[in-house]
Amino acid sequence: MSVFAVPSRNPVLKTGSEWAVLLQMDEHTFRRHLRMSWSQYNFLLMKFEQQGLNEVKHIGGRPDVPLKKKVLMMLWYMANQNSFREIADKFDVSQSTAHRSIFELLRALCSIASSFIAWPNECEKRASSAAFSRACGINNIIGAIDGCHIKIQRPIIRGGDYLNRKGFYSMILQGIVDERGRFLDIFVGAPGKVHDARVLRSSNIYSTWEENMGNFQLLGDSAYIGHAFPFILSPKRDNGALTVEDLAANLKISRGRVIVEQAFGRVKCRWRRVRDLQNTRLDIVVMVIMSACIMHNLCAGSTDPCEDHPQGCPRQADDDE
Repeated sequence: MSVFAVPSRNPVLKTGSEWAVLLQMDEHTFRRHLRMSWSQYNFLLMKFEQQGLNEVKHIGGRPDVPLKKKVLMMLWYMANQNSFREIADKFDVSQSTAHRSIFELLRALCSIASSFIAWPNECEKRASSAAFSRACGINNIIGAIDGCHIKIQRPIIRGGDYLNRKGFYSMILQGIVDERGRFLDIFVGAPGKVHDARVLRSSNIYSTWEENMGNFQLLGDSAYIGHAFPFILSPKRDNGALTVEDLAANLKISRGRVIVEQAFGRVKCRWRRVRDLQNTRLDIVVMVIMSACIMHNLCAGSTDPCEDHPQGCPRQADDDE
């Protein structure tokens, strides 16, 4: 009687043992792969070091992953749509280590969100108002507001609430941006089925708008028409009977609020992870979306155009509400 010989199992070697070569990239190549400049990477590294994340935690077993490597893994995770298996292979770590390291930094980043996303002071409001006045001809505007659908997998609990009118499951990111496209305020977590006006009523900005806005307003789209938001200037609904003056006013509003659409497009194009989030844990989905907005603000001063979309980044199958 013969016995089938089971071949001995040879462990698959990881290909990422030379991950440190990423630290030797020139500026252009580093931007193309990790979606930020060297100076922005070093600033982010410094912020994590200030939180004590560079401390050595080696107690037996393999040594802890260096902070520089963790930051590179996190940026690669956010800038691409690779699986944890592929990221682990690229950076020569186990999948569990990649998962733990990336989410450790994302949680740390969200904990200091106020360092990157903050409401403007009175001086900044006046500067923004002047900028919007030059851009669209409307006075006393300090920002633009809109909602953006982030595609996710159907959640296990109450999954139907996340099916939006476009036919896919999503979580809503409400964003308010200034004239530069930087986020002044974000509200993340509402199911895709919820209307933008209802999302706004659930957010902190709605309960504090009198204090935050003063005599200023935000530009909004037609989703906010007829919902009694005195701090939002929306276009008049085109029922075929608008006057020339009404059409001109609508055009000014559209010209001014395009900045928020461009900001959402930029977030989805730069941080490609948020194009389609495969996580089923909603708290992780919220954390990833928040991190994308935070790093958007970190990189918002960058003047480098998008190589794929020099005329402006699309919102990736997320039409304006």
